[in-house]
Amino acid sequence: MLSCCHSPRWAERMAAHRPYPTTDALLAAAEEAGYDLAGHDLDEALAAECPAPPHPDAPPAARTALRAAHAAYESRFGHAFVISLEGVRPGERLDAVLAAIRSRLGNEPDEERAVAADELRRLARSRLAFALARGLTFPRADL
Repeated sequence: MLSCCHSPRWAERMAAHRPYPTTDALLAAAEEAGYDLAGHDLDEALAAECPAPPHPDAPPAARTALRAAHAAYESRFGHAFVISLEGVRPGERLDAVLAAIRSRLGNEPDEERAVAADELRRLARSRLAFALARGLTFPRADL
């Protein structure tokens, strides 16, 4: 569970409400648990996030632009940029990330914190769905 959202509180809440009758119930609970994170829980989860590297075929200029954008974001907000790219085609991901970082750099810190929390919920949900689709199990020790 901690690989889906790096908040022990989130993982504990997910484990405490087992068993889930359906996959949809599990995914809904994952999203709901994300809404219940206190400020320090969100800080903890965001601190464990790291930016995803660009596709290996990305041109050097794009890699440089992405590194600079991530550095500017982290400098402004104090944590890694998080975004759910669910539904974004692989060939469009680099442009989507760069556009989102540039757009969100204009946010006030409180506004961006809310956006980052929302993106983190989406990420946790999609990571969990991906793990389930791959048939992965979550050993009790991971909960």
